[in-house]
Amino acid sequence: MNDKLSRRQLLAASGSTIGAGLLCSLPNSEPAVARDSTEATPPPFQFCLNMSTVRGQQLGIVRQVELAAKAGYDSIEPWMREIDAYVKSGGDLKELGKQISALGLTVESAIGFARWIVDDDNERKMGLEQAKRDMDTLKQIGGKRIAAPPVGATNQTDLDLFAAADRYRALLELGREMDVIPQAEVWGFSKSLSRLGETTFVAVESGHPDACLLPDVYHIFKGGSDFNGLKLLGPQAIHVFHMNDYPANPPRKEMNDSHRVYPGDGVAPIGKILRMLRDNNCRCVLSLELFNRDYWKQDPMVVAKTGLEKMRTSVAKALA
Repeated sequence: MNDKLSRRQLLAASGSTIGAGLLCSLPNSEPAVARDSTEATPPPFQFCLNMSTVRGQQLGIVRQVELAAKAGYDSIEPWMREIDAYVKSGGDLKELGKQISALGLTVESAIGFARWIVDDDNERKMGLEQAKRDMDTLKQIGGKRIAAPPVGATNQTDLDLFAAADRYRALLELGREMDVIPQAEVWGFSKSLSRLGETTFVAVESGHPDACLLPDVYHIFKGGSDFNGLKLLGPQAIHVFHMNDYPANPPRKEMNDSHRVYPGDGVAPIGKILRMLRDNNCRCVLSLELFNRDYWKQDPMVVAKTGLEKMRTSVAKALA
């Protein structure tokens, strides 16, 4: 368990884990979207607004919540830094939670940056303490999940993936204690957990029943993974999926977060991705996560409504 794992070894090991519980549908697994008992067929996806999409407008969490509700989203994915700023300015988390609920929204996920994966024991301990604070804050506004990206290991090329799996398990145990699920996030620009297979390996080898992934259209492309890998992931593996698209240019190596565009406006195989999720019974939350500087200069309501329309259109075309 302490041996370093090369990419070649990873591929071999990943092949042996395909039968693991994370990769196939479980009879008792529950979809991320609440079912309406009056419907014969539940809606395939829920639509969520990740607040990076309107980050440049600097609205603050209260206006972000109002924006998402007025634009017609089902849920939100706030950033912890925005919630922390709200608290520091005198805001009350319970009141914020009531506002979110009153507007008919849920908090399906949130973006945090705790250093849970790093090799340094002291730094990792502090990272888990931060994760606990973030989870406590998130729970007070009704949050269900939080992103767990490989912060602190983005430039590390020799990360032991077995050790990373053990560390993810520790984070998941904390999440069970706090009633918030951490999602192992694929970060395509990172040198650790940049590929779908690497992140899946860490989730599988954690051996924890709550293990799950937070994939992203752009990050899967940026990291060099093939989208066909999503065929191996059942509904318990993906609760939230970051939706976006990327243009034909610049080349992948030169592309960064700011190049993301609305779903359907780029060259990503959005329809294929959505069909794979549907065929695997992944009734997950599609969360619009963009960092486009041009969008940040526009009216945030226009951006939010356009993004929602683009997601709905993509789903309708894919599943027609």
